[in-house]
Amino acid sequence: MAETKIFARLKADHDRHRKLLGQIDDTHGDSPEREKLFEAFRIEVTAHAASEEMSLYATMLGKPDLRDEAQHSVAEHKEIDDLLTELYEMDFASTGWLTRFRTMKHRYLHHIDEEEEEMFPEAEEGLSEAKKKELAAIFDKQKPKEKAKAAADEPSSEEAKE
Repeated sequence: MAETKIFARLKADHDRHRKLLGQIDDTHGDSPEREKLFEAFRIEVTAHAASEEMSLYATMLGKPDLRDEAQHSVAEHKEIDDLLTELYEMDFASTGWLTRFRTMKHRYLHHIDEEEEEMFPEAEEGLSEAKKKELAAIFDKQKPKEKAKAAADEPSSEEAKE
């Protein structure tokens, strides 16, 4: 049942992210669907990353044997965030947008695969059941706050394109 705590929660988010990435990749031009899906992805991933950093990564950074993995993942979060900002500010109809989106998609899929295949198993071994439960509670409490913050942080797409 420990798997249903923090790691299963993070993997469930990753599965939603994979689905959204596929849906965005299937859109065309500056369609309302592309903008809606991208905004949903941006908010979801931003909230997920912040909540993950405040729960799991904060704990991992305090453990010498897990610190390098956490630092690496925090750096990747920053890279993805920078790409999301760049995409948000681009013309959704341009071919450059889709090319850049696919670069971000590739980087993000690499990041979450790395987390699931390498980092999560290492962290799971190094954390007590009580700590895993605590981290899941922190994540679940923080994520709705981070989603609201992410939704409010960016201007509407019309403002960004002016």
